[in-house]
Amino acid sequence: MLDFLIHWSNVIFKPIIDLGAAPIMLIVLTLIAWAVGVNFFHALEGGIKLAIALTGISSIINLLTNAFQPAVVAFVKATGLHLGTTDLGWAPLATITWGSPYTLFFLLIIVIVNIIMLTLKVTDTLDVDIFDIWHLSFTALLAIYFGANLLTASILIIFIGVLKIINSDLMKPTFNDLLDNWDNPMTSTHLNYMMNPIIMVFNKIFDVVFPWLDKYDFDAAKLNEKIGFWGSRFAIGVYLGIFIGLLGRQPIGNIFTLAFTAATCLELFSIIGSWFIASVEPLSQGITDFATKHLNGRVFNIGLDWPFIAGRAEVWAACNVMAPIMLLEALVLPGNTILPLGGIIGMGVAPALLIVTRGRLLRMIIIGAIELPLFLWAGTLSAPFVTKTALKIAPKMVPAHALISSSTKEGPIEQFLAILLGKGQAGDMKMLMFFALAIVAYTLVFLWYRHEMLKRNTEYAKQGFKVNPDVMLKDKAAAK
Repeated sequence: MLDFLIHWSNVIFKPIIDLGAAPIMLIVLTLIAWAVGVNFFHALEGGIKLAIALTGISSIINLLTNAFQPAVVAFVKATGLHLGTTDLGWAPLATITWGSPYTLFFLLIIVIVNIIMLTLKVTDTLDVDIFDIWHLSFTALLAIYFGANLLTASILIIFIGVLKIINSDLMKPTFNDLLDNWDNPMTSTHLNYMMNPIIMVFNKIFDVVFPWLDKYDFDAAKLNEKIGFWGSRFAIGVYLGIFIGLLGRQPIGNIFTLAFTAATCLELFSIIGSWFIASVEPLSQGITDFATKHLNGRVFNIGLDWPFIAGRAEVWAACNVMAPIMLLEALVLPGNTILPLGGIIGMGVAPALLIVTRGRLLRMIIIGAIELPLFLWAGTLSAPFVTKTALKIAPKMVPAHALISSSTKEGPIEQFLAILLGKGQAGDMKMLMFFALAIVAYTLVFLWYRHEMLKRNTEYAKQGFKVNPDVMLKDKAAAK
């Protein structure tokens, strides 16, 4: 039966997946909008805008990453330290994962799960970000590599997939708040937001122990209002570019280039972020009209990739500050073998920090620094799997006599769970016991986080903001 599903999953999805992320989202968004009654050419316009936005974000991230790498490499050479795992960033890992026939099978499973959840009203989020299913697939394939069978690996990612879709509902009011747009339909089902529960733990510690820290927080938007250019995204990019250049002992000309490149990227991120909002307007209106006509006005969210929130300067300020922090941590972290290069701009880290802290930059940086070792360890532990898989699918991707991985691959906790499950099924009973304890802890922390987010959403509603009742705490006593 599983072989049958895997075969037909590849027959149905592979021709589309082979096109790449931007064309996939163009097709998906256009067809869904058309299916709910949007004029075809209006639907196509939204799909093209989304494809352009994804292409723009990807190009700018590559530009910023490539600009930072010479300074990082120079810094490492100056220290005389060597780390044996090459960080290729997320794109090669996505290529490797999509090269597995199982990935399309996992896509089919999650699509079915999402439809069931919508039908049972467990969620209001329609997940259209099908390209990023590769993150869940990577988790399942990692479990299989270490000894799990296909069935248990599938059950693991179904469980994680359900939680991340529920999480997309919980985050929706916070996205509205950060975008200052309470009528937009966008939320995200990206796996990087499954770090939210861990970040929330540290955020609560800050609430109790270090609340005074917030008065020193750096708000880029407010500072820009007060001092103009010197608090703008341009200026933030210049400051951080100079810092990275000095850290890498770059020539003065290179420092200027790095500063201006970082400034340009931060400003472009803000512009491109607005494109995501425009791209989903046809689908949003179509779903609203469809729900009004056929579903008694039920409100749906649209689950997209994370970059629609890219206009927030805190994301890029935190990423740029955490880049040298991650580099320094990598040099001294016990058990780490990965040198941050391709993942030096921590896109797997910052968006979740933004959501939980709601843009409090000092908290984002400090909590980010605390959690970065999780990403480095996950990258180290997954390196043998990534390298072996790459040698089968794309051998030219692997440098001679080297391991490859990513320093900021989304879902480090989920990768740890996959490794424990795989080793446990391979016969290590101690690892199986650790997996059982870990999955219980993972679930309990998520449930606590869910309760905290429901309280937050109830507060939004009390302030008069438009919040779906399904993402509000219904127990008045618990909300107090």
